Amino acid sequence: MSELRNDINHQEEAIKRIEALLFAAPGLTSVDQLSQATKLKKKEVETALVALRAHYSDLHGIRLQEVNGQFQLITAPEFATDIEAFLGLEVTSRLTQAAMEALAIVAYKQPTTRPEIDSIRGVNSDGVVKSLLSKGLIEELGRSEAPGRPILYGVTPEFLQHFGLEGLDQLPEIDFEAMFMNTTEAEADERRLLKD
Repeated sequence: MSELRNDINHQEEAIKRIEALLFAAPGLTSVDQLSQATKLKKKEVETALVALRAHYSDLHGIRLQEVNGQFQLITAPEFATDIEAFLGLEVTSRLTQAAMEALAIVAYKQPTTRPEIDSIRGVNSDGVVKSLLSKGLIEELGRSEAPGRPILYGVTPEFLQHFGLEGLDQLPEIDFEAMFMNTTEAEADERRLLKD
C-alpha cells in the first residue's frame, strides 16, 4: 500500500514540476528538455503531459498545446477576445482580410509561391506576403523549380501557436479548386454585366 502511495506522490510531484517548467518557459519546450531539467525519464514526462492536458481541458482557461512534438501552456482560444481587450491588443493583433486569405492559401497549399497566391487571390500579394513574413507566420522554404525559381513559402510554428493548432491536420477541409472556380465564374459574370 505504501509503495502505491509513493508512486502516486511521485507522479503528482512530476506533474507539478513539469507544469512549473512549462509556465516559466519562454516558448515551446520539448520532452527532452523537460526530462533533462527534471531528471525524470521521458516516459514520466510524457505521462505528466497527458495528465496536464486532461487537467486543463475541462475547467480551466489554460490549455496545454503541442506543436511539432513540443509543448507550452497557452490561454484557451475561446477567451482570445477577453484577453485582447484586457491587454489592449485588439488593433495590433488582427490580421487583415488580405493577410488571412494569403495565410490560408499558404497553410493549405504549402509549399507555395507568391505567383500561386496571386493567381488564387486574383491580385498582387507582394505586400501581404512581406507582412506575413515580418509577423513570423510564414517562412521561406526554398525555391521552386518553376521558371524564374520563385520562393516557396510555408507556415511557421508561430502560425500554429497563433491559431491554437497542434498541426496542419487540424485545419478544416476546404476545396480550393471549387473556390477558385466559383471566383472565376463570378468574375466572368461581372465582366459580362459590365459589357452589357
